Amino acid sequence: MKKIGIAIVIIVILGFAGYSYFKGMYNTMVVNSENVSAKWSQVENVYQRRADLIPNLVNTVKGYASHEKETLEGVIEARAKATSVNINPGNLNAASMQAFQQAQQGLSGALSKLMVVVERYPELKANQNFLELQAQLEGTENRIAVERRKFNETTKVYNTYIKLFPKNMFAGMFGFEPKPYFEAQKGSEKVPEVKF
Repeated sequence: MKKIGIAIVIIVILGFAGYSYFKGMYNTMVVNSENVSAKWSQVENVYQRRADLIPNLVNTVKGYASHEKETLEGVIEARAKATSVNINPGNLNAASMQAFQQAQQGLSGALSKLMVVVERYPELKANQNFLELQAQLEGTENRIAVERRKFNETTKVYNTYIKLFPKNMFAGMFGFEPKPYFEAQKGSEKVPEVKF
């Protein structure tokens, strides 16, 4: 009788330890996944800030360079395309990330063309509204870089956690898949030369 009691106590202790381990592992996966989603939302937030600055920038330039219609329309179209590509953090995969990056790269290219146009208008470069918008845009670009770095760091923590043994055996079973990193586009290692 004593042996049966000891066996039951051992089974209960092992069951509780197993339950605690799996509960802790699952909850950590959930927390890490939510952190990735939160960081992604912040990345989208700073990209949205950039998109919100663009209409004011275009209108300021339009006042000085109204005959640069093609360039201004290109920026407006690129902005519309960039703001139409949104990713649900729960569906963050390589394909959706690539579509988002391409749309944002298109907007960056259009802005670069706009800044080349600005070079032709010295009175525009001296305009206080333009200078303020330029400073805000530069600050926003820095914020984008910071938030992308934070997103990648958080994604690394999540991906590493779900790939470690024995967690990797249960991550797929619980529906936790690796998240893509925000990667630089090919050719972006060369710093673009944009003069203001």
